[in-house]
Amino acid sequence: MQTTTQAAVETTGALPLAEASQPGRLLSLDVFRGLTVMAMILVNNPGDWGHIYPPLEHAEWNGCTPTDLIFPFFLFIVGVSIVYALDSARRDPARHGALLLRVLRRSAILFGLGFFGAIFLQWDLSTVRIPGVLVRISWVFLACAVLFVKTGWRTQVGLLAGALVLYSVLLQGVPVPGFGAANLEPATNFGAWLDRLVFGENHLWKQSRTWDPEGLLGTLPAIGTGLLGLLTGQWLRRAGVDAATKVVWLLLAGGAAIVLGLGWHSWFPINKSLWTSSYVLYTGGIAAATLAALYWLCDVQGWRRGTKPFLVYGVNAITVFFLSGLVARGLNSWKVPFRGQAAVSVKQVLYESLFVPLFTDPRNASLAGALTCVLIWLGVLWVMYNRRIIIKV
Repeated sequence: MQTTTQAAVETTGALPLAEASQPGRLLSLDVFRGLTVMAMILVNNPGDWGHIYPPLEHAEWNGCTPTDLIFPFFLFIVGVSIVYALDSARRDPARHGALLLRVLRRSAILFGLGFFGAIFLQWDLSTVRIPGVLVRISWVFLACAVLFVKTGWRTQVGLLAGALVLYSVLLQGVPVPGFGAANLEPATNFGAWLDRLVFGENHLWKQSRTWDPEGLLGTLPAIGTGLLGLLTGQWLRRAGVDAATKVVWLLLAGGAAIVLGLGWHSWFPINKSLWTSSYVLYTGGIAAATLAALYWLCDVQGWRRGTKPFLVYGVNAITVFFLSGLVARGLNSWKVPFRGQAAVSVKQVLYESLFVPLFTDPRNASLAGALTCVLIWLGVLWVMYNRRIIIKV
């Protein structure tokens, strides 16, 4: 008997396990989502933030590391999933009103989860960070879902191109009040100025308080990432086109986006924190090519071996991301005496007791701590998966 727990929101299109192999359901999308969220947990929970392997760190500013692919992959997946979740209802205009209310509700819950995660154990409204990962997901989901219901793919292509060009113009052509000419520096670009104006410095990323990597203006190109996923989902669901043709054209489109992104990089650099237009194309192209390969492997060739760990993560993606963040904050906030010190976080106690003694290289110890976190959550999610528990709305 299937059990569905409606305590959080799964906006990425996860369906009950019994539906996972039904026609129209993409196993590859669940695998891709699970792989992406597993990577999120890995990079968000190092044993020691001072000793991280370079591939598991974000680029310092311009450029793109493997870690910088994770968030755009997730937003791309959100776009693809919208197509599979809403397509049937979208075809009936009489259902649009109820459908959009459902979309708005999901977006609001995601925003609320993000806000709760930011204030958890701090409980200080005067300094709580308003932008954030879940908040950005909520805005991208809302925009892309509305556009999917109310517009066609040609309009969506036009909006995608317009958003990327407009964002480039705003960041590279509009003077920044109080700073002068347009620039792409962290604290003095137009987006950072807008975030301080709208949110105030106390409500931005605590590592800077002058700019935010999930800021307001950067949500515009992030919606572009979701639109790339939206267009991909519509292509994969297109009737009358054989699977091989879909894969080939998706690979070609992904390759073209990568080339365009790299070409644009020369005057609008690939930058995750700014979510530049070149970054949208570059990461979106890689996401499209990755999904094409997984689609051919899992859905066309029927490959299942070794996919369960990713499915386990994929069907409860938002749940594990949200809960892992709360647990991490709790372990960092709970202080205990340790080795003569009056107040040391429980996380540090566990790390120094369990991992540091086993490794001479602190980077290995830090990586071991992160991998342990991934495995612990895999165990929890495995039990939920086997008991058919999917936390969603």
